[in-house]
Amino acid sequence: MTDMLTAPRRVVSAAPPRRSAARWALAGGVAAGPLFLAAGLAQGFARDGFGFTRNAISQLALGEAGWIQTANFVLTGALLVAGAAGLRTALRGGPGGTWGPALVGVFGVSFWVAGAFPADPGAGFPAGAPETTVMSGHGAVHMAGGMIGYLALCAAFVVLARPLAARGLRGWAVASRVVPVAVLAGFTASAASVLAFTVGAGLGLLWLSAATARLAGAPAAR
Repeated sequence: MTDMLTAPRRVVSAAPPRRSAARWALAGGVAAGPLFLAAGLAQGFARDGFGFTRNAISQLALGEAGWIQTANFVLTGALLVAGAAGLRTALRGGPGGTWGPALVGVFGVSFWVAGAFPADPGAGFPAGAPETTVMSGHGAVHMAGGMIGYLALCAAFVVLARPLAARGLRGWAVASRVVPVAVLAGFTASAASVLAFTVGAGLGLLWLSAATARLAGAPAAR
């Protein structure tokens, strides 16, 4: 009789809010690369003495207006870390669900390192800087953080090829294994051309955005 008189209880699932948070996090990860590059390009064309064939985008954090690029590093890092969390939810229990997001997270943290430890002046930027770059302690940390971050990103692409393939996106999976080669080629050519480095880094950011968006929109294989 007691059971019959007891009012039915509504069970509220926490899954929808969790999925909504994951979608927002993934959206942040998708936006990170294009926003970073757009801000970098706008500053590069606007600031006196900066040239994409001579200077790295990281050097935009130097000089009076350098705070804009520093904020760009911090915001991009936050969006990438959020995107990594969203990928972890989207890929949970499937191929690449652990290491893919973790490596993307390392890449995001490298942007915070870049913001905290600015690059060294050189190649005439900012105004009055010598042509030859003299390596400092913070400049060395900046370079090491960037190298670790982009190596993690290249490894993430290889790992994320697995869930792309599992969703039937074979072409995307192949491209995700090829893009790291192009990124590393750009970095290797940076000794001869700063622009090659910038193009390689930009390609990595844009492909991460594209792969994240594709994984967010493609249903997992059953």
